[in-house]
Amino acid sequence: MAFEGLAERLQGTFDKIKSRGVVTEADVKEMMREVRLALLEADVNFKVVKKFVNDVKERATGQEVMKSLTPGQQVIKVVNEELTNLMGKEQSKIAVSSKSPTVVMMVGLQGAGKTTTTAKLAQFLRKKNNRKPLMAAADVYRPAAIKQLETLGTELSMPVFSMGDQVSPVEIATRSVEQAKEDHQDYVLIDTAGRLHLDETLMDELVNIKEAVNPDEILLVVDAMTGQDAVNVAESFNEQLGITGVVLTKLDGDTRGGAAISVKAVTDKPIKFAGTGEKIDALEVFHPERMASRILGMGDVLSLIEKAEFSVDEEKAKEMERKMRTADLTFDDFLEQLEQVRGMGPLDELLNMIPGAGKMKGLKNAQVDESQIGRVEAIVRSMTKKEKSEPAIINASRKRRIAKGSGTTIQDVNRLLKQFEDMKKMMKQMSSMSKGKKKGKGNMSFPFM
Repeated sequence: MAFEGLAERLQGTFDKIKSRGVVTEADVKEMMREVRLALLEADVNFKVVKKFVNDVKERATGQEVMKSLTPGQQVIKVVNEELTNLMGKEQSKIAVSSKSPTVVMMVGLQGAGKTTTTAKLAQFLRKKNNRKPLMAAADVYRPAAIKQLETLGTELSMPVFSMGDQVSPVEIATRSVEQAKEDHQDYVLIDTAGRLHLDETLMDELVNIKEAVNPDEILLVVDAMTGQDAVNVAESFNEQLGITGVVLTKLDGDTRGGAAISVKAVTDKPIKFAGTGEKIDALEVFHPERMASRILGMGDVLSLIEKAEFSVDEEKAKEMERKMRTADLTFDDFLEQLEQVRGMGPLDELLNMIPGAGKMKGLKNAQVDESQIGRVEAIVRSMTKKEKSEPAIINASRKRRIAKGSGTTIQDVNRLLKQFEDMKKMMKQMSSMSKGKKKGKGNMSFPFM
């Protein structure tokens, strides 16, 4: 998870102060010294750190905090609010032009993940906003860029405008907008060329494209793994091109998080999206207040709910609820639910969104073993159709066959069968209890897994 080291350091610092009935200026000063070091180690811009620490210190030593009934909690509240302000105060939505199509230029250095992010954004716009995007392949320099975008388009069943690599990027961009108008597409996402480093030729070309198509958005794609360098890149692009927002990629990686915290303060341009994985659906709207809560160990329930809504089929969920109430679950249902939960993202990332999960016994710094989940899946897939629907028929010889077919042991198979039966019994008991208490208040639904 991004910010892991920073989050652990800050949470440890706040644990010392949050339950205190009295907080002195010396306490605040000591805490902010720790916070300052933690932010600098996370590669946050030093000017940003200085202003942040001063702002928090000024508010945290005010009369309103010092004389409150819970000064320790109030100090943390101040830190949370200032951290949110630092990253942009509130969510910044992608532009929608009053005159279709909305034109979006995707810019950035080579290797930041620009082409993949273009496809992710197209998928996001179609799936979440019900839009019809056209992707334009205007990177004529990187040999595989056009082919990569066309492959992603085929994968997503989404149109890609391409004129090959012998036509000027300005003409490709201009013609792509004309094509989108003809085909009544809502958005044009122009994948422009990157370079290994900032240079005058790159900027001149981007300025020419900007003048030709007059984009509604210029989104800078930056690699969060590059830390402070990402902020320097953002500053340069903004000065020369006038970006409207930032997309941070690889925010799920082992990054120190400095870019996410610094980039808004340095450029005064919002982070609009964050890439959180390699899958084509792994692009999220960036919510500063939710990110601040996650960094401070307060969880992010809203994002967790949105992930569920985005990944879980509503009709299947209703059918699953019915089966839970009647304890009519099969191993096929189990597989279906497993796939939907895994579609929400890495399980340890989901755990970090649950408030207080980091402090629960056994969950602190939990690393979910995805291979264990894979073994469970392999066991179920090694069962016959009849065995999945009627686990009671699985005898010793069948267990040996399932274990051999899944590359596991008979003990693994026994454990899964027992857990499945225990879960069905629990669902049956809970369903009986809910029927007894219902009396016109509607049906209860129970989460699976």
